[in-house]
Amino acid sequence: MSNATAQTAGAWTQVDEKVRRRILSHTPEMMVVEVEFQPGGYGPPHAHPHLQSTYVKSGSFDFTISGEMRTIGEGDSIVVPSNAVHSCQSASGGGLIDVFAPAREDFLTP
Repeated sequence: MSNATAQTAGAWTQVDEKVRRRILSHTPEMMVVEVEFQPGGYGPPHAHPHLQSTYVKSGSFDFTISGEMRTIGEGDSIVVPSNAVHSCQSASGGGLIDVFAPAREDFLTP
């Protein structure tokens, strides 16, 4: 018997004027989040204890992880280690699917 549960995507949360996100599904152990960037959207440098995997749904993104910059495009993915300082920017705009383990509790509170 499976413990998996289907969930409906949550409401969009406006992060800033060019970035918004919504939780697609989550359990305490894992969270899937969709993030949309308008052209010029920027995720400033930050770190968190969660392991993060990011899949580029559309567009192109410049990721900097622990001081190393890498450009990834549609269909590419990247893993951000726990506690690594990272940021991303999209000149063209686009969409990401982020997976966090464990879930980002801070995304669940208003």
